[in-house]
Amino acid sequence: MAQPAEEPQRDRPLREVIRDTLRTRIFEGHYAPGTRLIERDLAAEFNVSRLPVREALRMLVQEGILAERASRGSVVAALSEKDVEDLFDVRHSLEVLACRLAAQRATPEDIDRLESLVGRAEDALARGSINEAHRLNSEFHDEVTRIADNGFLRTALEPLQGRMHWLFRHVTDLPELVREHRELLAAIASGDPELAAVQSTHHIDKYREQYPETI
Repeated sequence: MAQPAEEPQRDRPLREVIRDTLRTRIFEGHYAPGTRLIERDLAAEFNVSRLPVREALRMLVQEGILAERASRGSVVAALSEKDVEDLFDVRHSLEVLACRLAAQRATPEDIDRLESLVGRAEDALARGSINEAHRLNSEFHDEVTRIADNGFLRTALEPLQGRMHWLFRHVTDLPELVREHRELLAAIASGDPELAAVQSTHHIDKYREQYPETI
């Protein structure tokens, strides 16, 4: 069975393994927008029944990464310029709150996990492993949300997670992004929610201004 790169699969539901593999392929450009993903062919490729494939495709539709077409089934979605603007609006509201709460609630162990993610992203860049660096940068944002420990916030972000990660993948200056994550880490570690909110706002607004060029 095909496996997602660099992730342990033990004890994970098949639908999540397949979902993550397909998501990674989409983010890395293996499937272009408009590409049809055929349940039968994917089941054969992964050597599984069609049920976990169907569930994985449904999860990606819920994330907005795939779209359902009446005549074609599941196809890779494209984001319009307005979609991107709307996504940045939502990201600005929810991620700034997540960073504010994380600064208030982070334990030393939480800070260690964030430090590990930033350090591993720096190492990945030094090795030229761009896809790994992108993945770790996305995990950094997910970890901040976990540390914020707000169930309603997490529920609001979950349907947007795939599209958020898609945004992160379009950042072209990865070394600068990792440096900004280190600064955001320092703000969260300071325990000052206002500092964390300011740093998060700066981080989001900076890349929002660059998006018309990078896309």
